[in-house]
Amino acid sequence: MTAGAETTTTAPARREIGVTELILRDAHQSLMATRMALEDMVDACADIDAAGYWSVECWGGATYDACIRFLNEDPWERLRTFRELMPNSRLQMLLRGQNLLGYRHYEDGVVDRFVEKSAENGMDVYRVFDALNDVRNVRHAIAAVRRVDKHAQGTICYTESPLHTVEGYVQMARDLMDLGCDSLCIKDMAALLKPQPAYDIVKAIKDDLGQDVRIHVHCHATTGVTLVSLMKAIEAGADVVDTAISSISLGPGHNPTESLVEMLDGTPYTTDLDGERLLRIKDHFATVRPRYTQFMSAITGVETEIFKSQIPGGMISNMESQLRQQGAGDRLKEVLEEVPRVRAVAGYPPLVTPSSQIVGTQAVFNVLMGPYKVLTAEFADLMLGYYGATLGERDPEIVEAARAQTKKEPIDVRPADLLQPEWDRLGAEANDLEGADGSDEDVLTYAMFPGVAPVFFAKRPEGPRNVGLDPAELAAGDQSEPAGKGPVKGPINYAVTLDGAEHHVTVERA
Repeated sequence: MTAGAETTTTAPARREIGVTELILRDAHQSLMATRMALEDMVDACADIDAAGYWSVECWGGATYDACIRFLNEDPWERLRTFRELMPNSRLQMLLRGQNLLGYRHYEDGVVDRFVEKSAENGMDVYRVFDALNDVRNVRHAIAAVRRVDKHAQGTICYTESPLHTVEGYVQMARDLMDLGCDSLCIKDMAALLKPQPAYDIVKAIKDDLGQDVRIHVHCHATTGVTLVSLMKAIEAGADVVDTAISSISLGPGHNPTESLVEMLDGTPYTTDLDGERLLRIKDHFATVRPRYTQFMSAITGVETEIFKSQIPGGMISNMESQLRQQGAGDRLKEVLEEVPRVRAVAGYPPLVTPSSQIVGTQAVFNVLMGPYKVLTAEFADLMLGYYGATLGERDPEIVEAARAQTKKEPIDVRPADLLQPEWDRLGAEANDLEGADGSDEDVLTYAMFPGVAPVFFAKRPEGPRNVGLDPAELAAGDQSEPAGKGPVKGPINYAVTLDGAEHHVTVERA
């Protein structure tokens, strides 16, 4: 080397980790029962659009239901608004495979129409899952997404049981990629994914299918271990992880976006997110959050008991809300203890919409009325195979009880194979309703929520409704407790809504 010559070293390139921001969908679904109004989101959209996220989850899940049931808001208009306000972002939704956004299986033609219309209205990335991890139930939806040239993300719902193994998850990853998926997601809806399994599953999939297979990891924060799980997944090769801006995070929600950014500082990984934009997003939703105090989950810290019940974050907050409204909030612990017993009877399904609602509701009925004295129609169908196949064997005695109650036989085919074309019938019924506008979007709203859509269509001209506290009330220090928290005597009226219909049960308190 020549005397006086300077040497330079180049720092090794850091691998960029994509981030999916959840604030506009799953974050408020999990923490405040999906009640956040669109008007409380729009002012943050410019910063979200410019922050550098891989995608922005803003639709699907329970948001569609909440829009028409509680907010008098057209969910399709919400999607169009997000598309307009975030032109530079990939918009992402959660799609329940053959269930779409409802609670039953739909005929293939309806699935095709839903995917086509949501793509037309601005959707880019479809995270497609089946509540039972039955790949037959996502096949048609994934094909529909590919036909409209959008991003199809095949999803593995993570759960734990004596039957679930790393090799089983790798086999499901193979099956999903064989369908032509653009990426895979490991979806941990109940914060069950511990650090070592996160590493093992991601590494095993990458080793088996190739390092170029894109893997996204979605975790809730309820059990307190999953920020470490995200780190281990990244070390194993995960490409994108999901987080929520810190002011609407933790509890049964998700790990904070800013915490992920700081965790990766000094490591071989970076998110390249804009810190100033994140701060503005955080401050915006810190101002919004107090408006929804009455809907906030009572779970504010860590709940490692979830490793036993496996109830996902969004289900916990909604179950709490329902029980409180019916004066049965003090029975939640008993229900959570009953859930794993019901799950074992049903063949160890993952607990995610709609299986979480079905198993959770049956657990409620068992606690209030005695084990399996009454089967919900949905639980009976689950036991008979009408939602798909489960990894484990279903309890033969309860299967027989379901057969006797429903007068239906068990099936082992893809449930949608038994359905007849229904688009024309749904269109005729929807277009006869007061306030329906004749659009395919309205037909799809009616198809998914036939019990709620008629009321929504009639009241839609009144405009969106914000159910949060008025800013003036907040300024006056209104800290009133949610209704239904105090002790209640007498019979309990429990209302459960599935497939657009309400089931009412009245029982005496034990």
